[in-house]
Amino acid sequence: MSSIITGEAVVLELRPASFAARALGLILDIIAQVVLAILLIILISAASSDLDDAAIRALVLSSVVFSLVIVPVTVETLTRGRSLGKLATGLRIVRDDGGSIRFRHAVIRGLLGFLEIYLTFGGLAIAVALFNDKSKRLGDIVAGTYSLRQRVPSQPRIMPVAPHYLASWVAMADIGRVPDATARRAGTFVQQAYLMAPASRISMATALASELAGYVAPPPPAGTIPEDYIGAVLGERRNRELARLRQAEQRNAAVGERLRRLPFTNG
Repeated sequence: MSSIITGEAVVLELRPASFAARALGLILDIIAQVVLAILLIILISAASSDLDDAAIRALVLSSVVFSLVIVPVTVETLTRGRSLGKLATGLRIVRDDGGSIRFRHAVIRGLLGFLEIYLTFGGLAIAVALFNDKSKRLGDIVAGTYSLRQRVPSQPRIMPVAPHYLASWVAMADIGRVPDATARRAGTFVQQAYLMAPASRISMATALASELAGYVAPPPPAGTIPEDYIGAVLGERRNRELARLRQAEQRNAAVGERLRRLPFTNG
């Protein structure tokens, strides 16, 4: 598993595809590309009665290049790293920073893929993939990409709650308008805290608690743990938002009921 830290200091955990998964996806892609090439060659043969040998060879070569290079590059570009084989195996090609690939990445992968997969019968691709931790083939190394597992079991969402010793304080606290960016960082921290190193976890919790404190009064009891403070504030903020939504729904329902009961009058 590889970790990427975003600009907001959020740790994203990305799981590179295994060698077996990549191999299966590649085999499916090769089958689809070869079948397409064979079909095009059959069509050329059926319609080549009036063509000379040089023209037929040119068309056959064009069909092979179209099927084995142009089509894979086009598909990966339009789908941002997907293909028939990758779709079947739950994989996607991404950049080394986790972002979607672009045309230049697909071109590099496609051109080098023709060399390492077809011209060497897959030997070069296998040899390179076996000796790096992300199962990259040569095209991935040059393009700066790798294959990412998309079908990763979802982790249960962690709901922020106030610990028992802060329940009475947070219930009476005045929680102001917390900026969306601050709330988002704090919420992400709650979800990702268990993945962080202890020192980083404490440091980030302290920083986020200090930032939230500017919008909450009065201060929490002495000795409050920063991570507990974050959970208490976010949990109470969520509960109050839900309560306001319920009250708004009840008011709207009451107004609607009164309107339905009004007698109709003719103007």
